[in-house]
Amino acid sequence: MSEGGLFSTYSLCSSAAGVLGNLLAFVLFVSPMPTFRRIIRSKSTEQFSGLPYIYSLLNCLICLWYGTPIISPGIILIFTVNSIGAIFQLIYIIIFILYADRTKKVKMLGLLLTVFAAFGAIVFLSIKIFEPPNRQLFVGYLSVFSLISMFASPLFIINLVIRTKSVEYMPFYLSLATFLMSISFFAYGMFKQDLFISVPNGVGAILGIIQLVLYFCYSRKSGEETRRPLLESYA
Repeated sequence: MSEGGLFSTYSLCSSAAGVLGNLLAFVLFVSPMPTFRRIIRSKSTEQFSGLPYIYSLLNCLICLWYGTPIISPGIILIFTVNSIGAIFQLIYIIIFILYADRTKKVKMLGLLLTVFAAFGAIVFLSIKIFEPPNRQLFVGYLSVFSLISMFASPLFIINLVIRTKSVEYMPFYLSLATFLMSISFFAYGMFKQDLFISVPNGVGAILGIIQLVLYFCYSRKSGEETRRPLLESYA
């Protein structure tokens, strides 16, 4: 095979991994919809927390900025997936604010403004203070830190499953989608030779494997059906 053919195959595999990761991430983005349909029907946020969506929005904003050509040329699929994710999180937050009580409204509005201020500061610093390649390093380390902080969600679920010996709050299809998405973006990062993509998603894939193993171990014992999907992290 010629060098051109090898490059074409390599590029095709890289794009395929990135596109697959985008599609699987979409499954995770829409997973909170049943929760928000319930909020809209009841016209109340009840006991639901808006914090996961605030954290996810900040994570998506940092990662989409990392994926822009001005920071990291050649990884546009990181930009697309996190742009879509940011739109979904913003919609969820707006719905939450609309139906929250006064105290939660003020708190969520304050947190939302803080997220936008923090993102604005990151954009300003990365453009005005840093020059390539330090610009990519600065935003890259921030994106890795943000992604790692999002691992608190699967770790909490893993701990919950072990303590309760029940998979009630760990839906199989979401665990599988999270695992496959992490694998896809791990491969995409490897193809692009970008450790800021491959390392956090490699960790996410390991957590995904643990979730799937726990599901098969405890689903037989509990025999319980899942009731409510939980929000997971993404690349």
